[in-house]
Amino acid sequence: MNKTINFELSDMKNTRFTESQIIKALKENEQGRKAEDICRELGVHKGTFYNWRKKYSGMDASQLRELKELKEENRRLKQMYADLSLDNAMLKDVLSKKF
Repeated sequence: MNKTINFELSDMKNTRFTESQIIKALKENEQGRKAEDICRELGVHKGTFYNWRKKYSGMDASQLRELKELKEENRRLKQMYADLSLDNAMLKDVLSKKF
């Protein structure tokens, strides 16, 4: 069985917060609520909140969901390309040894 490790998804760490919760927290901050208060309520570090803001500011939940779907599709397509490239290289190697 082949095991593959995908390093591209390292920025998509498992989180205990859903996209809608993150967007809600960012919207509250945009409406004037202090980031410190939001962080205390959610139990996250202030740096985490600012990373969310840098990454997701201006998005709504549907846009965030679409972004994740596109990233997943891109990952799948890259994996397909890698598999096909490997198959192609193996076939070329077999054909070159045959002749």
